[in-house]
Amino acid sequence: MYDCSAAQIVTPKKILLNGLWFGPYSKTGKPKKPKRAVIWVHGLGSSVFSKLDIVEKLKDRETAVITFNNRGHDKVSGIARVGEKKIGKTILGGSAHEVFEDCVDDIQGAINFARKAGAKDIYLAGHSTGCQKSIYWAHRKKGRGIKGIVLLAPMSDWAAEMMLQGKKKIARAAKVARALVKREKKRQLLPAGIWPEHIDAQRFLSLYTPDSVEEVFTYAQPKKNPRILKSVRVPLLVIFAEKDEFGDRPAKKIAEWFDKNLRPNHKTVIVPRAAHSFRDSEDKVATAMKKWIKAV
Repeated sequence: MYDCSAAQIVTPKKILLNGLWFGPYSKTGKPKKPKRAVIWVHGLGSSVFSKLDIVEKLKDRETAVITFNNRGHDKVSGIARVGEKKIGKTILGGSAHEVFEDCVDDIQGAINFARKAGAKDIYLAGHSTGCQKSIYWAHRKKGRGIKGIVLLAPMSDWAAEMMLQGKKKIARAAKVARALVKREKKRQLLPAGIWPEHIDAQRFLSLYTPDSVEEVFTYAQPKKNPRILKSVRVPLLVIFAEKDEFGDRPAKKIAEWFDKNLRPNHKTVIVPRAAHSFRDSEDKVATAMKKWIKAV
């Protein structure tokens, strides 16, 4: 059982996102003003309940952790606007339908929430595809209002699927997706025989093509300049799982690529024997994060 409170985040574009508040409480049981807040940005198809065993270890008397459903939560989901009453007008979201660029609005909403709660120092912590979203937000917003970003298992989705599905299958699916976009059917799901998971045309092209804006971590393209990643000036802690099943090469090689392309104010850590989820390695991850946060 986790000790937390429900929270409702309203983004600048008036989208409602459900969240949870983990952190200090007053004697009356209400959330108490924290010194710092960590905003958890979950990965592809995950949810507000992602990695709570790490989240629980991060909170203390001065630290709150805010987890929330971004627009990519679960497989297919309905995204509500403030004051929305007509169900038929609900925006389609989830990993099958989200628009990657909307992550800027989602994350900004969570940052605003943390600021209104009184947190002076704010950090982002992205896991998996949440890493791309955190970096893209920092690129678009120039990192304003936060002290640092933690990236947990930052894998290239394109490189991972090239390894898992193969070049031929991805090329075939991309061709179908582009044809749908050209026919103004970018929100239509790819046929089941083309791709094994529910995903619409625009989302497929965003996740699984090498020239997409979402392809932030370009270690599988040695000659490509990762300009979005390089534009981020805030301190970064990058934590890799040694046995990450979505890595197309050893974690050490990916860490070396990050070391080469990041500014000096970053740190890389490889958690021994950990898989992508960091299951059974939560203590090590939380300890590394807390130590880094206090040092920034």
